[in-house]
Amino acid sequence: MKRVKQSLQILCLLAFTSTAFAQTYQVLMKNRGTGGPMVYEPDYLAIQPGDSVKFIRKHKSHNAASIAELSPAGYPGFIGKIDEEIEVKYDNAGFYGIKCSPHYAQGMIMLIKVGDAVLPDNYRAFKAPGLADKRFQEIYTRLDKQ
Repeated sequence: MKRVKQSLQILCLLAFTSTAFAQTYQVLMKNRGTGGPMVYEPDYLAIQPGDSVKFIRKHKSHNAASIAELSPAGYPGFIGKIDEEIEVKYDNAGFYGIKCSPHYAQGMIMLIKVGDAVLPDNYRAFKAPGLADKRFQEIYTRLDKQ
């Protein structure tokens, strides 16, 4: 019985420890930023499994939504409401494309890397609408230089 109690205590401690080290990153949804008009700042994050990203509205008419074609297989995705601040937890390694639904073609996108993931080839082949494609290619170029 003593051994079972010790095992439970260790499991509880491990569960607490893993959540205690999880971080929450802030991403600003802006009409204009250092990258130009209609941007997320930052437009790229590298985080660890268990971390969260909070999308913060700095101007009206923005949201955050996952891009199905730029998400790991089986990821259910999410769609935040317009003007909603939303926090998304990422438990699984991979790359996750994010868009502002009304400003997607205007290039309001970002990319999140979770864990030790390798960018899938099909991400580079995907053609996002309008300026979004150019901005994704710029992010990929920065990743290549790392």
